[in-house]
Amino acid sequence: MSAVLNARIIMKRSCVALFIIAVFSLLSFKKDKQPKVLVMTKTAGFHHGSIPKGIEAIQKLGVANGFEVVVTKDSAFFTDKNLKKFAAVIFLNTTGTLFNKDQKSALQRYIRSGGGFVGVHAATDTEYGWPWYNQMVGAWFVSHPKQQEAKLLVKDQHHISTRHLPAVWERWDEWYNFKNISPDIKVLISIDEASYEGGKNGAFHPMAWYHNFEGGRVFYTGLGHTNESYDEPLFLQHLLGGIQYAMGKK
Repeated sequence: MSAVLNARIIMKRSCVALFIIAVFSLLSFKKDKQPKVLVMTKTAGFHHGSIPKGIEAIQKLGVANGFEVVVTKDSAFFTDKNLKKFAAVIFLNTTGTLFNKDQKSALQRYIRSGGGFVGVHAATDTEYGWPWYNQMVGAWFVSHPKQQEAKLLVKDQHHISTRHLPAVWERWDEWYNFKNISPDIKVLISIDEASYEGGKNGAFHPMAWYHNFEGGRVFYTGLGHTNESYDEPLFLQHLLGGIQYAMGKK
């Protein structure tokens, strides 16, 4: 084989190698530029069996909609250095007391610096001894009847999390009763207590809401107890809209 042919082969292989490196570099750069969300799944009380399904669903939403998903159940992850990397923090069926004093302060600074928060279902069954958290998430869970079908009334059909929904949305889930409901929340969905058994909030029974809170964006949905929720297109679009709102998408 001639020296010229050898040189051409080497050059060709070098070009292929450079192309592969360039592709991987581009993909890595694109991933680095994607916004990130943090999914917190720690439970210090009841542990929902649907948490793995919820994680999987949010990861799929991230792949399809251009955001990276990081999952943790470690409270020690809540530091200023770590939280500033995320466009939103998602509390996925968390329960009980999660944080020490320093970790609470880090979450407060994150929200006050413009961070986003998404609470799913049992996020209101969390941090009962922390009044700031109650004001931020919007309410606390107090009880629930048996799982059953009920009618949800969509109060805001313009929000990114609800504009795809019918005015009356009938579905099966575990329906929370709440206490300490913040007067500042903007109700997206309420539940018709006449449509099921065990409601205790009366005519004002919000089931999903949002509000601006101390500089941050907060979204909460009481839906998402069951495994089946995380295969349900209407619920998944509702959850995606809440995540996008918390991330700052108009």
